[in-house]
Amino acid sequence: MEHENSTDRRRSRNSASRDGRERRTQAPRNQRTSRKRTRPGRKIFLMLLAAVFFAGFGAGRWSGKLDTDELLFMRRYVDLSAIKAPDWIRQDFITVNRYSRPGTKLNRINDIVVHYVANPGTDAEQNRSYFQGLKDQKGSGTVSASCHFIIGLDGEIIQIIPIDEKAYASNNRNSDTIAIECCHPDKDGKFSEATYQSLVRLTAWLCGELDLTENDVIRHYDVNGKLCPKYYVEHEDAWTGFLQDVRKAR
Repeated sequence: MEHENSTDRRRSRNSASRDGRERRTQAPRNQRTSRKRTRPGRKIFLMLLAAVFFAGFGAGRWSGKLDTDELLFMRRYVDLSAIKAPDWIRQDFITVNRYSRPGTKLNRINDIVVHYVANPGTDAEQNRSYFQGLKDQKGSGTVSASCHFIIGLDGEIIQIIPIDEKAYASNNRNSDTIAIECCHPDKDGKFSEATYQSLVRLTAWLCGELDLTENDVIRHYDVNGKLCPKYYVEHEDAWTGFLQDVRKAR
């Protein structure tokens, strides 16, 4: 039998102590290594998400809301051709023609644009007839104009172009917007109460159908600086109040 002296015993205890510490620290190190392996994936995802959110800054086109083309994955797909108008909207489509209803299909809608007809005292039917009559133009100096919906002085709503087709109303935004023309009794362009309430109702319904919010409702003025709808450009508080009413009605 071999005997250990006291020095050997101390060395043995120190060695065992080191071995124990190594065993105790080995598992957490492995666990940390395992956790670290998952971090690159999360980090890459967060970097990509941040890049998408702030891409507008780099391009110099941040407008106060996220770019729809960049964040389309956050919106549900909407089949525009499948949207059915409720019974409080009268559909009376104008004839397909090159001047007011080109028949061009839309892929998606990013904004709803509010207009005023700029012809005081005219009603919804009269304005529909105007857009319909544009098809008969001949010669030079032709006009291209239309919209999707017209709201009359008494609040009646006529749809003259399907939601999944382009209207000639909002300049460079015709390819991704819905246009609403509103009748008004006076030159100041303020809508009657009936017209206003129908506009709120129609806009809120469209927001629900198109997966939009009041933040996606704009004026013609916001597209190209045109004084349209006149009263709601000159009275910013009235426009803000309208957007709040749409939010409540959604």
